[in-house]
Amino acid sequence: MHFEPDDVTRALQAFSDASRELLARVARQQGLGTTDVTALYLLRGHGPMGVAELSERLGIRTASTTVLVDRLAAGGLVHRQPHPTDGRRTLVVLDEGAWAVNDAAWSAPIGQLDAVSRSLEPRERAVVLAFLQRATAALARGASS
Repeated sequence: MHFEPDDVTRALQAFSDASRELLARVARQQGLGTTDVTALYLLRGHGPMGVAELSERLGIRTASTTVLVDRLAAGGLVHRQPHPTDGRRTLVVLDEGAWAVNDAAWSAPIGQLDAVSRSLEPRERAVVLAFLQRATAALARGASS
């Protein structure tokens, strides 16, 4: 059975494609792989986390994440520090310099998205926000099935 998505679904797919292309451009600009940039983005947005949590968020094996963290640490982008309450664990922390580089790479596109969002009338904003929340939940459910 062939499924033909409607125009809104196709627009969401185009948005997702543009997001992936942006990630690839940022990675090229920084001389990193897309998984490396995604890891930095996650650390920027969610704060320090253990290798296992970072691995889960990236969707890669823990061993691969350890290699990724080693590479980012060697490049001065992250460092490891002891977990504040669990002496057996280590956290991966985004370094200050990487924080600034990450902000510089993402600020223009995020600023442009924010400008589009702020241009919406309150009623439009409510509809778009509700739709995006439902669409996000649908994708999250699909990823866990």
